[in-house]
Amino acid sequence: MSSWTALARRCEAAGFDALLVPDHPGAAASPFVALAAAAPVTERIGLGPYVSNAGVREPLLLASDVATLDVVSGGRARLALGAGHTPAEWTMTGSRRPDVAGRVRRFTAVAEACRTLLAGQEVTLDGPEVYARSARLENPRPVQDRVPFTFGGGNSTLLRWAGGHADVVGLSGLGRTLPDGHSHEVRWRAEDIDRQVELVERGAAGRGSPPAREALVQVVEITDDAESAAHRFAEPTGCTVRDVLAAPYAWIGTEEEIAASLAEYERRWGITRYVVREPALEDAGRLLARLRADRVGP
Repeated sequence: MSSWTALARRCEAAGFDALLVPDHPGAAASPFVALAAAAPVTERIGLGPYVSNAGVREPLLLASDVATLDVVSGGRARLALGAGHTPAEWTMTGSRRPDVAGRVRRFTAVAEACRTLLAGQEVTLDGPEVYARSARLENPRPVQDRVPFTFGGGNSTLLRWAGGHADVVGLSGLGRTLPDGHSHEVRWRAEDIDRQVELVERGAAGRGSPPAREALVQVVEITDDAESAAHRFAEPTGCTVRDVLAAPYAWIGTEEEIAASLAEYERRWGITRYVVREPALEDAGRLLARLRADRVGP
């Protein structure tokens, strides 16, 4: 417990925007319990799962968790959802894992219902993926008028949907789930990211304020030999060294090189936000401080 609250304090002190917790039932701590424990030891940072599996989370229960977190944190909760990919999560929770089309349908139903409930409206769903009868979130009500919503995933249909509905679209660089049920194909090539961003932009057409874009950073390594470091990640991911060094999912190089890459990712793909894992917290914090100093100038 002390190490967890210390981590929350470190994230806030380092200037990060949010503390996010994975949501994998049976394999990780309950995200909303952990985030509620972080709320009283922080004052500013957002708090949310990254991301909840819409395939095994029911809309009213999820909305209640988010609303409760929003209350105990004074209006800092976030909602983040994905369609789910790990077969074991369905099996362990007593559900049958749908095919891709079924997961897409369930995701959109859960996401829309959860956001409707958080907005104080009633929800009735007739399935086949989700059922609810006159569901309402009467107590507690969230503090925020509109809880920020992130979509995390790579499905083409949902990327278009997210372009029109999400506040943030999180790009993970992960593709189809492999037969082991946990590993993924990797989509780190620039042309893969071009296609995904195009789908988001297509979904956002006609929308006044398109969603922000963020990337899930899988590795951070500050080094003056970026090519050698990237070589270690290229073969396991099926990418070339050039692919690794050009991907927003890997920060490899000197601080100056990484800063230049981030500027290029913003120019090409509109990526302005990043999610980093705990082991990279110190290096990412230094980079964050450098970028802020560069913006302010001498």
